Amino acid sequence: MSKILITGAHGQLGTELCHLLDERGIEYVACGSKELDITNRVQVQEKFNELKPEVVFHCAAYTAVDKAEDEAKHLNWQVNEDGTKNVAEAAQKISATMVYISTDYVFDGTNEDEYQVDAPTNPKNEYGKAKLAGEEAVKSIMDQYYIIRTSWVFGEYGKNFVYTMLHLAKTHDYLTVVDDQVGRPTWTRTLAEFMLYAIEHQIPYGTYQLSNDGSCTWYEFAREILKDKKVEVSPVTSAEYPQKAYRPRHSIMSLDKVKETGFEVPTWQEALEKFMDEV
Repeated sequence: MSKILITGAHGQLGTELCHLLDERGIEYVACGSKELDITNRVQVQEKFNELKPEVVFHCAAYTAVDKAEDEAKHLNWQVNEDGTKNVAEAAQKISATMVYISTDYVFDGTNEDEYQVDAPTNPKNEYGKAKLAGEEAVKSIMDQYYIIRTSWVFGEYGKNFVYTMLHLAKTHDYLTVVDDQVGRPTWTRTLAEFMLYAIEHQIPYGTYQLSNDGSCTWYEFAREILKDKKVEVSPVTSAEYPQKAYRPRHSIMSLDKVKETGFEVPTWQEALEKFMDEV
């Protein structure tokens, strides 16, 4: 296997990817923000010149969506656009392949059908705008790249909706969850497996969309998470649960391009069940 560098290696996805590579006996260099500050262009260039990776899994990102609207707006852009640009430039100079993780928030969520990979983008919050700018940087700088858009991410190694629901169920008999936003949950394990699959099977370079199959509202997702718990879950509208950052109302991304590569995509229910068994 090619020499691998992982950025954001201590985050939810980066940690999952490290565990997957460990299981497969594949060597890699893992860099968190302390080992590699992606916003420091000189440091990034030096690290790449030293390690000369052939594959870069760029998992580092700023993901606090609501804070990105105001108090952390600068940091959001600094990490998601400037940092991605720094990594792409360093990777291109040594002819490495880059895998960049993007988001369904590059779309506005007004489409009633599935968003195809080449659908017009129209991000409505600062996080989505910065991640799209990262996509555009990768496309303009890199020759060999995979952009993988994902959504509603959950996994073992970080804060996420599944853990939040399980935690609240311990202290509440009654919960309300938004029922007018529809999307596709994504298990970090499925995402990590596709990232590795793309490299190992040398699928065509370009943009892909990967989540678990099927779709649901946050309310339906919560009900499935808590189906064995003694807690009542009721639906509410987004208007009853205001948040700083705009959330797409309907952000189901097409998985057709991923499926055409031969990668098998589990349903979100299957993924959730396996995840719950593990934790």
